[in-house]
Amino acid sequence: MLTLSHRTGLLSLLALLPTSAFAGLPGSELSLWWAVPFAGILLSIALGPLFFAHFWHKNYGKVALGWGLLCAIPLLLFIDTQASSEALAHAMIGDYVPFIIFVGSLYIVAGGIHLKGSLVGKPALNTVILFVGAILANLMGTTGAAMLLIRPLIEANKHRRYQIHSYIFFIFIVANIAGSLTPLGDPPLFLGFLRGVDFFWTASHLFCVTGTVVLFLLALYFLIDTVLYNKELKTNEAVRAHHTDPITFKVEGAINFVLLACIIGAVLLSGFWNSGVEYHILGVHLALQSLVRDAIFITVGILSMILTKKEYREANQFSWDPIFEVGKLFFGIFLTIVPVLEMLRAGPSGAFAPVVALVTGADGTPVNAMYFWLTGMLSGFLDNAPTYLAFFNLAGGDPAYLMTEGAHTLMAISMGAVFMGALTYIGNAPNFMVVSIVQNRGIKMPTFFGYMLWSVGILIPTFFVTVCLFL
Repeated sequence: MLTLSHRTGLLSLLALLPTSAFAGLPGSELSLWWAVPFAGILLSIALGPLFFAHFWHKNYGKVALGWGLLCAIPLLLFIDTQASSEALAHAMIGDYVPFIIFVGSLYIVAGGIHLKGSLVGKPALNTVILFVGAILANLMGTTGAAMLLIRPLIEANKHRRYQIHSYIFFIFIVANIAGSLTPLGDPPLFLGFLRGVDFFWTASHLFCVTGTVVLFLLALYFLIDTVLYNKELKTNEAVRAHHTDPITFKVEGAINFVLLACIIGAVLLSGFWNSGVEYHILGVHLALQSLVRDAIFITVGILSMILTKKEYREANQFSWDPIFEVGKLFFGIFLTIVPVLEMLRAGPSGAFAPVVALVTGADGTPVNAMYFWLTGMLSGFLDNAPTYLAFFNLAGGDPAYLMTEGAHTLMAISMGAVFMGALTYIGNAPNFMVVSIVQNRGIKMPTFFGYMLWSVGILIPTFFVTVCLFL
């Protein structure tokens, strides 16, 4: 049976969703009924593990396949067969396969790095762990950084009575907000990269806003943790006993950092190298540089398995179950999103015209604040990657325009998708993973709505000021 941490590695990776344009489908002629399978599979992923856990564990693959076929078969029967078949082939061959390869290689490499040592959970050290996690989130993804650092943070604070706030801020910063500077940081941004957004565009445009939010949250956390730590020094014998303990620290499986650099290099290679060579399969154009990138991902994953000692992965509780679950569920995701993308691309002439009206001013200009709040709210309660993709298409889907004249709109979409994944436990996969790991150590985390008291109380005011300053 899949554990909660296994299920959630999947939830956050609603990420690298279909990234190619599906030319030919008449988006303006499609009704909202075509969005039912996509909404159904998202709600199944979000609610199934919570309310129907036993059924979900045994049947999630069948559920995903059912939603996928409910979309694909009617498309082939009732919409232009050639256009539909090419769009579906685009989704599976051009997007699904590269997605699985990328996610799998990053998961394997991150799972081979193990941190061990004797850490003392003082405010300064805890803040440093969050800061390091904020940096690593952009290099190994929010999921990888969260998995790498949550256990050392728990170990450092095992003698503390007040520690829940540390894991909540960990979710805020490491599992979400900090991973907004590179396409490797959070799945929505990699999705944008595959759609044509330059690799360094996010860093150049979001560095100030992300830095401001992260530094504010780190300062707030340090203040809260200092007050609570000083309180514990007076009342907690265990904290006093370990107050002067020396800190030891060791990284095991360090070869995986080299392999991680290879993954980053492969992504950069595919973004900057235009080979001019393409292969065509069922109407899908596969560029040589993309095939080379995927080959590097596969090679890196194999090398990581060979070069990493088994005990390091065992210490990280490494399992193949999340990848299998991702493969099954995203098979359905990539199929069901095909008509939704075209409906959004149709803009005011499509079924999502009311949504278009909310993000468009009377003069036709985009309302960037609404792009941020709508993208963010949906990201917090469904998942940030498909939400990013939906609003990216709603904004026109043209990366050349969005990176220049539409830069603030793309900023708003990117910020909303990444930042507000922290609003709930189900907003981003690492959120649930962190909660699961913490609770497995016998630490009681807030309920779903208890967590939202923290996130809404702290993040919403922070984001409101952020929008006023930067959008």
